[in-house]
Amino acid sequence: MKRNYKLLLLVLLLAFASCGFTAKKFEDPNKDKLLIQLITYVLQEGHFDPQDINDNFSEAVFTDYLEQLDPFKRYFYASDIKEFEVYKTQLDDQIKAYDVLFFNITHERLLQRIEESKGIYKDVLSDSFDFSTAEEFSTDYKKLVYATSKKEMKERWRQQLKFSTIANYDDLLSDQESMLASVEEKIEESEVKSKKEIEAEAREDTQRSLDELYDFIDDRQRKDWFAVYINAIVEEFDPHTFYFAPEDKDRFDVAMSGNFEGIGARLQKKMDAILVNEIISGGPAWRQNKLEVGDQIMKVRQEDEEEGINIVGMRLDDAIKFIKGPKSTNVTLTLKKVDGTIEDITITRDIVELEETYAKSSTVIKDEKKFGVINLPKFYVDFEDYNKRNAASDIKKEIERLKAEGVEGLVLDLRNNGGGSLQTVVDMGGLFIEDGPIVQVKTAGEPKEVLKDRDKGIVWDGPLVILVNELSASASEILAAAMQDYKRAIVIGSKQTYGKGTVQNVLDLNRMVRQNSNGDMGALKFTTQKFYRINGGSTQLEGVKSDVVVPDRYSYINIGEKDQENPLEWDKIDPVDYNLWGSYYDYDTTIAKSKERMADNEQLKLIDANAQWVKKIRDREIYSLNYEDYKNALEINEEESKRFEKLSDYKTNLSFESLPYEVALMNKDSILKEKRNRWHTSLSKDVYIEEALNVLNDLKMTYKIKKVATTVKN
Repeated sequence: MKRNYKLLLLVLLLAFASCGFTAKKFEDPNKDKLLIQLITYVLQEGHFDPQDINDNFSEAVFTDYLEQLDPFKRYFYASDIKEFEVYKTQLDDQIKAYDVLFFNITHERLLQRIEESKGIYKDVLSDSFDFSTAEEFSTDYKKLVYATSKKEMKERWRQQLKFSTIANYDDLLSDQESMLASVEEKIEESEVKSKKEIEAEAREDTQRSLDELYDFIDDRQRKDWFAVYINAIVEEFDPHTFYFAPEDKDRFDVAMSGNFEGIGARLQKKMDAILVNEIISGGPAWRQNKLEVGDQIMKVRQEDEEEGINIVGMRLDDAIKFIKGPKSTNVTLTLKKVDGTIEDITITRDIVELEETYAKSSTVIKDEKKFGVINLPKFYVDFEDYNKRNAASDIKKEIERLKAEGVEGLVLDLRNNGGGSLQTVVDMGGLFIEDGPIVQVKTAGEPKEVLKDRDKGIVWDGPLVILVNELSASASEILAAAMQDYKRAIVIGSKQTYGKGTVQNVLDLNRMVRQNSNGDMGALKFTTQKFYRINGGSTQLEGVKSDVVVPDRYSYINIGEKDQENPLEWDKIDPVDYNLWGSYYDYDTTIAKSKERMADNEQLKLIDANAQWVKKIRDREIYSLNYEDYKNALEINEEESKRFEKLSDYKTNLSFESLPYEVALMNKDSILKEKRNRWHTSLSKDVYIEEALNVLNDLKMTYKIKKVATTVKN
């Protein structure tokens, strides 16, 4: 009970100067030691699954920390690692003693090796590369061993730089060939660059990118590197536990308030790559509809610049500074798409438009029946006043409007919905059932809590299909799981959803320190609870498995909780009592019919083939450094990609319309009209929506759809 009381205080972010919780004092004058003391205490007392800080924990921190510092193994030597390994099983003892000896030793050596590497890369790039020799390069850096000599280290740099330069060489050569092909008049021979000149220019581009990267490395302060060490410790608990250094905390606070200007995407760093982790609903990137989850951002160019800045290898915080910017300014991103192609896109920065995160609906006629489609980008809520606006109440309004139009079935689209408010999920689930449990929540050391819909009224009692994909997470998974367990809805989509079955809270660490003279201590996000389905199973890792599985471009690539480092395990608890929905008599038959249609759908076969091709491209690790072979591989990929171009040509014969209240708004708002037209066009080309409507059409009901709910829920 004592631990639970402490956890309650942690979660509520209360001051620690009350009750018996002040027995622990945090007053170390050394900021580094104080930070370790704070974080380890919070995690041991408040994390859902506290880790034993022992030798195994020490080894994991040791390995992950060094991998983060030197992912390409081009700084540290084998002799450095041998020296560090003395501490491999001692970090647990150092953490408990708030000792930063290991960090100090590795930090000092890292700075030394980084300084030495400046001379190495400049020396390598002073000589030309021979792209006619037979040579291969592997991007599987995890299999690399540390260099044992300066000669080996220089050779490692040579190969990595040649790999970077051959891409620049191809770009420059292709640009010149395109220019020559497009110009009608004869060009003077002196204006045409030789291959030797192009190779030299390609090396200059490589060096310029590295010079810029090292400028940022040099700007990093000790506190920045220390935050890397702290996160190597806390991320052993689970992938959603993270330390926000003061500058990061400020950025997080701004993001949570919604008042930020940028492109509207969340990024993460893997190895030296900056990857798109989430497209924020309503943001500029979402509206433009070209940036995708899984894309790697390679270069960033401002609107007043001719050349973009290479951000490969750059610290995530530094890269974000280039991507963000004032409203109405343009930023051009050079992307490595999920299928391996390179593409430039220009996005106009803006403030995230909140209205685009809200629920929206449309009607469509299929086989002389009218159906409704509701899109929900997130489970939003007004935190200051729940009743003012929330996703559940908005969905209720949309359903009532659709019923007034006489719809006979409903599609709820939760694709790419990353979650949100727990209370809205419970309330929303209650719109579709009479009453009963929606989700179980477990806090470590406490009895489970069952969150129920207690209102016996039903807003929608007709056929229901829920669309999901690999990016449907958290609250989306709770709703889909509950409706699936009740056999209230048919879930169509990816093999499984994201698989995030945990809840996090953010604690301002400054609240824990009395009379702090050390400056801002930052904040800690940590996992405090776990979700469970009403059947007892967790959504953690396994997510929600679709009743009807349809392929998409993410089907074979690693996206989801199970692909993160150190995820919490899947487990189960006792189920709760609930009654299956009894209004359909052909639930299983409908699913079987849909699966049969899916197996014969040529568009889906092509999507599946594309997904397999994307995986093949992404899994490739061996590249030729012979330009003829390198170019040939690119051309083969380009030729293979052509057979997937017709994916975007797919169209249904379906026509989608806005509801009367929105039509009136659109007549006064041309921007809203354009947005809805774009959405309706997208729906008309969406094979997944098409199948969802087929499923609704198949469902046979033992009752009539009511125009108005028997009991309206408040």
